[in-house]
Amino acid sequence: MIESISGDRLWQWRQWAHQLASRENISPAEVDWLLRHYCPELDALALRLNTYRGASSLVIQCPLDELTGLWEQRVRDRVPVQHLTRLTPWRDFLLAVSPAVLIPRPETELIIDLAVQATQHHPGLSAGTWVDMGTGSGAIAIGLADVFPNANIHAVDVSADALKIANENAERCRVVDRIQFHHGDWFDPIQHLRGQLDGMVSNPPYIPSSEISKLQPEVSKHEPHLALDGGADGLDAIRHLAKAASRYLKSDGLWLVEIMAGQAEQVVSILNQHPFRDIDVCSDLSGIERFVMAYRR
Repeated sequence: MIESISGDRLWQWRQWAHQLASRENISPAEVDWLLRHYCPELDALALRLNTYRGASSLVIQCPLDELTGLWEQRVRDRVPVQHLTRLTPWRDFLLAVSPAVLIPRPETELIIDLAVQATQHHPGLSAGTWVDMGTGSGAIAIGLADVFPNANIHAVDVSADALKIANENAERCRVVDRIQFHHGDWFDPIQHLRGQLDGMVSNPPYIPSSEISKLQPEVSKHEPHLALDGGADGLDAIRHLAKAASRYLKSDGLWLVEIMAGQAEQVVSILNQHPFRDIDVCSDLSGIERFVMAYRR
C-alpha cells in the first residue's frame, strides 16, 4: 500500500530505529537499507545529511506501522534484513531471496572473478559448458552467464523452491535464456553431460553439523540448513563434488568451490585423491582462504 509521510515523521522513526539497532548490536545501516527499499525517494546522501527531514510529503510503499513491525522482526526475531526487503545486491545485480535460499554473500562475488581468471590461461573455457552446483538463489549461475555470454550455463539444485527463486532472478537479470535449470541431487539431473563440462563452480554446504546452532541467529534460524550443513566435518558435499566432477569435467576443465575458513588443507588433500592438477587455494578480500580451484587432468 502506497502512502505519504512527512519527512520529519520519517526522521523521528529513523532515530528510534537507529537507537534500537545500536542497543541490539545491529548495524544502523540496515535501518537505512530498509528505508531506501520502501521509500524510493530517499538516497544515501539524503539520509546522511538528513535533507529529507524538511519534506512535507514523501512516498512510502509500506504504512509506517507495518514498517515498525518489520523492524521489530529484525530486532526481536533476528530476521535478516534481506528477508524483510526480499532483495539483496550481489555484484551488479539485485537478487530476490527468501528463506528457501542462502543469502548471497559479498565474499562469494569473487568466485566469478576467479572463473574469469581461469579463462585467461584456458581461453576455450569462456565459451564452454559450465554448471553451478547447488545454485540456490542462482547468483553464481547468473554471474557466470554475465561474464561468459557465449557459454552454456547449467544450474542444479535439489530444492524446487530454491529453483523458483533462481529462475525468477535469471529473468530479473535478463539471462534466463542462457541458463538451464535442473532439479535434482548434484550431478544426477545432468548425467547427459558426463565428460562434457568445461567448468564446475559451487558454493556447497560446508559448515560442520555441530557448528550450525552456534552461528549467528540470522543464519541458524532463518537460512536453509540444507545449504549450510556439510556433515560431521563440513566436507561431505566437497568430497562428493571432487569425486563426481572428475567424471563430468573434460581434460583441463575447471573445478572451483567456496570453502570454510580452515578447510583448505583438507580440501587440497581430497582433490589429490582424484585426477586434478594445479590445485590452488585463493583468499577473499579479507585474506581468508575462501576458494579452492583445480583443473581436471
